[in-house]
Amino acid sequence: MSTGPMETRETAQSKGTILIVDDHPVNVRLLEKILKSAGYGTLSAENGPTGRDLAAACLPDLILLDIMMPGESGFESCEKLKKDMRTAHIPIVFLSAKTDTESKVTGLNLGAVDYMTKPFDKTEVLARVGRHLETRDAYQGIIELQAAKLKQVQEAQQAILPRPVEFPGAVFGVNYIPIIEAGGDFYDVFPVGEGTFGYFAADVSGHDIRASYNTFALKALISQNTGPLIPPAETMQVINRVFSSLMKNGEHLTGVYARLDRRASELTVVNAGHPPVLYLTAGGEIRPLAAEGDILGVFEDVLFEPLCVSVSGGDRFFLFTDGLLEVFGEDPRSREEGIDALMACCVETRELPIEKAVNEIVSLICPDRGRLQDDVLLLGVEV
Repeated sequence: MSTGPMETRETAQSKGTILIVDDHPVNVRLLEKILKSAGYGTLSAENGPTGRDLAAACLPDLILLDIMMPGESGFESCEKLKKDMRTAHIPIVFLSAKTDTESKVTGLNLGAVDYMTKPFDKTEVLARVGRHLETRDAYQGIIELQAAKLKQVQEAQQAILPRPVEFPGAVFGVNYIPIIEAGGDFYDVFPVGEGTFGYFAADVSGHDIRASYNTFALKALISQNTGPLIPPAETMQVINRVFSSLMKNGEHLTGVYARLDRRASELTVVNAGHPPVLYLTAGGEIRPLAAEGDILGVFEDVLFEPLCVSVSGGDRFFLFTDGLLEVFGEDPRSREEGIDALMACCVETRELPIEKAVNEIVSLICPDRGRLQDDVLLLGVEV
């Protein structure tokens, strides 16, 4: 006995649709009568697999799920419903003649929101159903509000990230993929003086909204503490002093600042615990620039060892974050293996314009974006 999707659309009321999964027709009819009298639409299934299929197809507002059913028990059905991303959000209330605490605890541990015992009392059924639907609606309202706020943060964050068209003299390309709407990775490109540009990449710990907010503070600090008379290491010192007072509970950031003086053909790199800048010559030779330095935001006093490199026209260098390197799960890739793969891709794409090269590199090294577990950032510059 089951109700199909077409009937769902015809019977569901504005108050919501309830899916009843029970192998006893008498229980189903009783619950249908109680719920329909209060203005709810109903669906029904006589076993767990049918109920799960119906839940995935119709997305009811609440599921009333019997525990003792032949074949797949209600506990098993609940576990499978919660593992299915299509149905994981639907509240489940268990139905059972059992009143023991162990059964109730088992059901709640599996993700159910409540437990009703047979025989059913009309007043109790409607009170519990109404309460859980109100809770679901309130929770959904919070999610929508947070999503709207996160979208605002995303739009604001995108607005502070420079695009190549804004600084044609900087000759760069960038590919940034946050794993949430607004990420903790950050980059900046800015003029430092005549013929000189600064390129900055950072990775703020965490994948939440707080990490995103910290990128705004980082943008402001870079803007206020860079210039032709300010050495890159001093910029890093100021950033550390501010963030060591802002961050707590192990929070930190890594960063790298590369300053390119095109007139003097000189590249200066300061690294704060970040992956190395990769330097690719016009002839196709590539190597990491191993500047050393402490991470930011943890220690009051930090040390950096700036690295200066002579460069030539046609050379390139790349700033990036960890998310581009490491892959977890099946066929994992370590950080070291990721750097080797990234260097190979940089060499392979050296004939492409820098903006196209950056996008191609990310496509080559991250062909399956579904496996990304961290923000991805690649910033490429041509001398």
